[in-house]
Amino acid sequence: MKLLDLLKAAEDRLFNKGIKTPRLDAEVLLCHLLEVERIQLHIYPEREISREICRKFWMLIEKRLMGMPIQYIVNRQEFMGLNFFVEEGVLIPRGDTEILVEEVIDLLNQYEKPQLLKVAEVGTGSGAISISLAVMIEKIRVYSIDVSEKALEVAKKNAIINKVDDKIKFILGDRLYPLMGDNLNEGYQLIVSNPPYIRSKEIENLGPEVKLYEPHLALDGGEDGLDFYVNITASARDLLVDNGWLAFEIGFDQGRDVENILKSNSFKDVRVIKDLAGLDRVVVGRWKP
Repeated sequence: MKLLDLLKAAEDRLFNKGIKTPRLDAEVLLCHLLEVERIQLHIYPEREISREICRKFWMLIEKRLMGMPIQYIVNRQEFMGLNFFVEEGVLIPRGDTEILVEEVIDLLNQYEKPQLLKVAEVGTGSGAISISLAVMIEKIRVYSIDVSEKALEVAKKNAIINKVDDKIKFILGDRLYPLMGDNLNEGYQLIVSNPPYIRSKEIENLGPEVKLYEPHLALDGGEDGLDFYVNITASARDLLVDNGWLAFEIGFDQGRDVENILKSNSFKDVRVIKDLAGLDRVVVGRWKP
């Protein structure tokens, strides 16, 4: 079967199922099997595709028709220009989180060089935030915490893929609790988190790609969606250096609430940062005891 005809047939099936980007998804899946860039599909539209590739392709299309996110099908997601391995059980990195990473980089660049920066991340998931920071900041040591063993397995794999596994310590545990003892309990210039922030009652209203496939553990922020912000902010006070920063990703309607949580815990210079759509996306504050 010719490449062009195969793509058109797959596009039609995806479109009829209500998939928002049927042509793009079909091309991404075929590129994944052929191990080529998308431009190659347009250069050689008359290429004959073998029966075996066609068979595998339709198996992937069926997964997409069932609602599986394409990132889980191809086990790949790009974030901050870096490649990340992803699979079911671990939250897919999203473009909105790049706003958080960019803000954190700006905050860390304010520190005098060449000191080694000490950073902690709560809820590392695939490792996207910690790994991006480790790639882009030369002198940094990141302590990345997650309650999910599966997430830490994936994060460690991604650290190796991006050649920064020597700059990150991955820790199994809940919130900031693993850092509260031993020799890890002080001296952090910055603590960052993209915590679960969806209200519990809203989980059932999420789209099927998220609700059915992504881990609810990484989504459910409690009754008001603020549980993790309250807990992490209170704990961060004991871990940050004077004038150290706390940085959160937030839901679009949580800016004022999270801002108030930081202020009520004696954080100063609290700011709400908007994303490219003009929605509240990040809150940062400086610890000044």
